[in-house]
Amino acid sequence: MSLVFAGVCSHAPGITGRADRADPAVREEFYANFFRMGRAIKDSGADTLLVVAAEHFANFFMNNMPAYCVGMADYYEGPIEDEEWLGINRFRVNGNAGLSERLVNHVMNEVDVAYAQEWKFDHGIAVPLHFLTPDYDLDVIPVNINCQGPPLTPLHRAWKFGQALRAACDAQPEKIALVGTGGVSHWPATPDSGKINEEWDREFLGRFVANDKDGLLSYSDEETYERGGQGGFEIRTFITVAGACEGQPGDLWFYAPIPIYAVGCTVATMQVG
Repeated sequence: MSLVFAGVCSHAPGITGRADRADPAVREEFYANFFRMGRAIKDSGADTLLVVAAEHFANFFMNNMPAYCVGMADYYEGPIEDEEWLGINRFRVNGNAGLSERLVNHVMNEVDVAYAQEWKFDHGIAVPLHFLTPDYDLDVIPVNINCQGPPLTPLHRAWKFGQALRAACDAQPEKIALVGTGGVSHWPATPDSGKINEEWDREFLGRFVANDKDGLLSYSDEETYERGGQGGFEIRTFITVAGACEGQPGDLWFYAPIPIYAVGCTVATMQVG
């Protein structure tokens, strides 16, 4: 079939681990839109959920840090973090190794990509799955973009990677949903943790929902670090989704700065055309 759904969302561990410490009205609106995205994915008829995330040194470290990696396992387990700290119980979710291999082979025509047959999910994927497929009844294929250890992939390459993923998805018989997870602005594990740059977030998200390629690719790493924190480097996952839906507009379902979650919390979708 083809790509049948595309969207983006935040994945900070505080979203579940410190759930009860946020303003209840804001939290419930945020959660409602997370669940709304889950229903939209189900309604799309997707067979598989392709999650483009930024892995946090749980599986990849500086001895081997691929710019792009696709999971190619039969199943995945998570979260790798402490269950009580993250607020998510251990789970196992089915992968789809055959589809993964076909996607990797197709993407390699345009972008060099690594693959991994062993992968433990950290909060970058575990938090979104907690809301989007709480019964873990949808096949999942994880995709990692290095957003942690410089040198980081240039933004125009993340866009190209999105285009390559789209072409690969459209060449498969399965129906595939694509979700990018990440920031927007946040300063995790620093004295500035909890700081959020709402102005920068809204500027970036405005460009995202407009699918403004030039605007999205205009950010330098220096500007992103200054205005969005080191967590802001995760805009690469959003840009990948925009590249996969090139020319199509999006819709911002939810955005709010939630300091106790230490991130500008986002749920947005993009038309797949």
